Amino acid sequence: MLKTKKMVKILFMPIALFFLFFLIVPLLYMFWQSLKKGNSITLQNYVEALQSVEIREAFLNSFQVSIVAAIITTCLAFVLAYALHFTTMNRSVKKLVHVGITLPMLLPTITYGFVLIYTFGNQGIITKLVGQPIVSIYGFNGLLIGYVLYTLPVAFILMQNSMQYIDKRFLLVSMLMHDKPSRRFYHTVLRPMIGTIGGAFILTFILSFTDFGIPASVGGSYKVIATELYQAMLGSIVRFEQGAVISVLMLVPAVLGIVMLSLLDRFNFQYKHASQSELVVHRLRDRVLTVFSLACVSSILIIFSTMFIVPFTKGYPYDFSFTLEHIQNVLAEKNLTRVYFNSLIVAFFTAVLGVCIAFVSALLNVRTPLKGRKTIDIMSMVTNTVPGMVLGLSYLFFFNGSTLKGTFFIIVAYTVVHFFTTPYLMAKNSLQKMDPTWEVTGELLKDSWIQTVVRVILPNIRPTIFQMFSYYFLNAMVTVSGVIFLVSTKTMLVSTRIKELQHFAKYTDIFVLSIFILCTNLIVKLGCDYITTTKEKGKEME
Repeated sequence: MLKTKKMVKILFMPIALFFLFFLIVPLLYMFWQSLKKGNSITLQNYVEALQSVEIREAFLNSFQVSIVAAIITTCLAFVLAYALHFTTMNRSVKKLVHVGITLPMLLPTITYGFVLIYTFGNQGIITKLVGQPIVSIYGFNGLLIGYVLYTLPVAFILMQNSMQYIDKRFLLVSMLMHDKPSRRFYHTVLRPMIGTIGGAFILTFILSFTDFGIPASVGGSYKVIATELYQAMLGSIVRFEQGAVISVLMLVPAVLGIVMLSLLDRFNFQYKHASQSELVVHRLRDRVLTVFSLACVSSILIIFSTMFIVPFTKGYPYDFSFTLEHIQNVLAEKNLTRVYFNSLIVAFFTAVLGVCIAFVSALLNVRTPLKGRKTIDIMSMVTNTVPGMVLGLSYLFFFNGSTLKGTFFIIVAYTVVHFFTTPYLMAKNSLQKMDPTWEVTGELLKDSWIQTVVRVILPNIRPTIFQMFSYYFLNAMVTVSGVIFLVSTKTMLVSTRIKELQHFAKYTDIFVLSIFILCTNLIVKLGCDYITTTKEKGKEME
């Protein structure tokens, strides 16, 4: 027992130091900046910010659109995950749904807004087919559609990852007991998922609340807090103190999220075994959910199809002649190969380091009696709440003048911290659903705690590990808001190159580079899914 406690502390120390040095200290530096008014330390910046009508309006708008988006996204993600795990839907359709729903996360959020404009705008493809705009894409509507597209993959991954650990034998038991369908659904599916549903809602709300890329392109006159923060920091008149104040105020959702997650912890279930027993065929249910799932996937594919049409036309929307000229122009760019290779380096090392930190953090929290382990939950919510732009700026000022400035290491560290929440929740949810007595059994067999982790826990959580790797890699390829302050000429990434093109209104080139990122991410995602599926099949055969 003493050796186990010592090992747990040895594992916890590097993680604690990592978050201290790459999260807490830079943010405290930002907080210090928010208190500075010239050479004085005062709360005057906060008073001025709270008295500002624009900032109050932006906060209310952000809450309004983020809550609606979170409700829609959570419901959609639950139904889609349920269709995958609790229906006899065709296996090929299930694979299509899985890939189709997660497709948007393979692209930078900058691309989302331009895709929506080219689909639903005055010159959009859908508008031309219908004859008139079916919805005003600028403002609340555009933000709502964009946020749902942006957060649905994350919520879906959380839901389907959690559902795969639900023991399906209870469905059979409930049928044998002649329970009503509603009672069976509640006790065997909905009740074990309440914790994950709450976590998905909180996560999607915070992601929407803090996103900048979508409101920057389709926000219009509908002000949200992220655009106010951008204007304060990178607008025509730089107001760094006000930006620091807004960034601190944006941590409020994190506090609410931590409280809600603590309340939801009591609803989490643990199973000794996650049975893969056969599901009972219900034709009406399966057909309805098949149609619904295909409709969701079709909508996503139609919206993002714009990205593949515009770069291959001579002069959209007036000349639809096929051309490869735009592709050739982008490929002729001298530094593109080096920039693309830089992105691959950052994405790979981010995924490796991120998976190690997220898995060990979840392991220490769920499977050990480590004191202070709940602080990891707080870190996960803070990392998810802090906007990438704010975190990147805090790094820029805190590490300015150090040897880390402009290096791959600082970009990797930033990306690991910024995207920590989802992989951590994935690992945590999975570990919570495993048999809590495995460690005790390992001790009785004279195995050390590490041996139990390596021999028992890791093989059982392997599918989640690959999903975590995939999540980190994909997001490292598409992130732009924070890294744009951290890259140098030697460490320029493809996503930051896209951000440069936005200033010159080269939307066609943006779509071409987005296609490059999409193809790379698709290969990695399908590769991870294939490995996961192969391992699962091998496990079933054993």
